[in-house]
Amino acid sequence: MLDRLPFLVGLRYVRAKRRNHFISFISLTSMLGLMLGVAVLILVLSVMNGFDHELRTRILGMVPHTKIESRSGLVEWESLASELVERERVIGAAPYVEQQGMFSINGRNQGAMVNGIHPDWENQVSIIGEHMRQGSLDDLKPGEWNVVLGSMLARQLGVGAGDRVTLLVPEASITPAGVFPRLKRFTVSGIFSVGADLDANLAYAHIEDMQTLARLGEAVGGIRVELDDLFVAGQVTQDIINDLGPNYRGSDWTYSHGNLFQAIQMEKRMIALLLTVIIAVAAFNIVSTLVMVVTDKRADIAILRTIGATPRSIMGIFIVQGLAIGVMGIVIGVLIGVALALTISDVIGWVEAVLGIQFLDAGVYFISDLPSRLYWGDVSRIVAAAFGLTFLSTLYPAWRAARVQPADVLRYE
Repeated sequence: MLDRLPFLVGLRYVRAKRRNHFISFISLTSMLGLMLGVAVLILVLSVMNGFDHELRTRILGMVPHTKIESRSGLVEWESLASELVERERVIGAAPYVEQQGMFSINGRNQGAMVNGIHPDWENQVSIIGEHMRQGSLDDLKPGEWNVVLGSMLARQLGVGAGDRVTLLVPEASITPAGVFPRLKRFTVSGIFSVGADLDANLAYAHIEDMQTLARLGEAVGGIRVELDDLFVAGQVTQDIINDLGPNYRGSDWTYSHGNLFQAIQMEKRMIALLLTVIIAVAAFNIVSTLVMVVTDKRADIAILRTIGATPRSIMGIFIVQGLAIGVMGIVIGVLIGVALALTISDVIGWVEAVLGIQFLDAGVYFISDLPSRLYWGDVSRIVAAAFGLTFLSTLYPAWRAARVQPADVLRYE
């Protein structure tokens, strides 16, 4: 019977009505604080995971994981691309020609990076084909000088499918009449949108047209490589360059977008740390609750000691009581946090519809809805941290209860 004493008495103290209503208020505050901290932490980390996933999918779905280039130009690129695809961790390869330029129409000018691509190969390394709003990559045919523009770029230029735009490249052509910038008229054959900043500064044309414009002949600018895990891009790139020799060079996505994802990870860690403080404050409120309960129950403790309860059992009673308060708050917080993490996009959409406002402007954030991805690993770590802080909060009051001397208490009863 004494072995079950801590659980029986501890849970009874949780259920019992208290003569001191302030103790009940502090207990409720502690439970609500834990509930709020756990729920908010789950929700915020899920939203951060959603932003991370969206950026990784949209931006790195368009940006090459790895680029392989040759100092002398790649002419026989098909054989090299086939060789790269056979390598471990490589799932796709495609040629490209990059050309920085400026589109112009009716007095409107906008700079952009024009990628010359081969439509039959591009789907191996890019998600562009899945995000076409108008037209298709198949409309990019050699000699027709068609171009696919990002949605924001097209909006800034005020053009749509079928319109003609002029591309000026930062290279001069020397003619008998003088030096003129090189330019070429393109027909807009399609518009894509991935919901990222690439929509404002990226365009696609057929690789043969760009070879002609850049005067590369049969050579291409390089080969874009898609990997099964983008976080091994650095090592894979280095291995490829080591095998190909010194005439080749390579770069991976961390050179162009690594800082963005490092910033997201840092923000996620800092937000998690700051929100954990909320849980810590709520958990350590349990200290106040139990200290007052110990003071209020000194007579009960003395009686239990006189009938054979050990100091260890007395400690167990108040540890059980504190953990019961904490577990209730944690469980309710997990249920609320998980429910919000799974439905936050719909909730925000409903609030926007009711209030007639937009929380995320796609023109500013390049994303129009609030993404959320719930990872159960995050939930388990949050629960473990909250439970650990709650347990630590029960130790000091329980230790004080175990040190109560029955003789000193009962002398005045």
